[in-house]
Amino acid sequence: MISNLLRTFAFLFSFSQDLPPAAEIIRKVDANMNSKTQINLSQMVVHGRRSSRTIESKSYGEGYNKSFIEYFAPAREKGTKMLKLGKRLWIYSPATDRTIQLSGHMLKQSVMGSDLSYEDMMDDRKLSEMYTAEYLGDEELGARKVWVVYLLAKVPDASYPSRKVWIDQTHFVPLKQELYAKSGKLLKRVLFSDVRQVSGRWYPHRINYKDMLKNGKGTDFIIKEIQFNPEIPESIFSKAKLRK
Repeated sequence: MISNLLRTFAFLFSFSQDLPPAAEIIRKVDANMNSKTQINLSQMVVHGRRSSRTIESKSYGEGYNKSFIEYFAPAREKGTKMLKLGKRLWIYSPATDRTIQLSGHMLKQSVMGSDLSYEDMMDDRKLSEMYTAEYLGDEELGARKVWVVYLLAKVPDASYPSRKVWIDQTHFVPLKQELYAKSGKLLKRVLFSDVRQVSGRWYPHRINYKDMLKNGKGTDFIIKEIQFNPEIPESIFSKAKLRK
């Protein structure tokens, strides 16, 4: 019996040595998914009960404190712009020629009828800075081997107090996330697919956001082009840019 216990202990010790700590897994995900600056062209496909509509935009980001988005289509959204500076968010509407600032509970509202909230769009911080990580086990998701990691918020202003993340063991890309309320209720599910190598990193080009409190297929966010660490003029991240 002692020899069996020793063999079991040796196996578990060997397994724990091969497995990266959960915190290290999350740090590698952050390194793969985040960059100092980023520019992308994208489509947001909002699936309704009877039909879907596609919203096209170009976004600029610097770290997680600055971002600027301009919408080009459909016609009724063309010219709409959003600017985030820190925790402040401004939206310019060409229809009214007005700029408004969103804050507090207004950030939980849907973006253009999608399954994303303004809060979802604003919260670009690294997971390792917002959450502590706990390894839950190994699984297979589709044809990929994944680590399952539980994240618990360590900052008071996290949009979601906890998350469960399925992470590709080869490319350190999240393939699935579940986002939970403080009560433990599942609020949103996020599926990542069409993972491609861009500038030496692996990045999903299709992301499906599903508000679990709604019916329907959710919202697809599709990246058409993406640049990592490009030079971005500081003038992009200014309120004056909203009205130009």
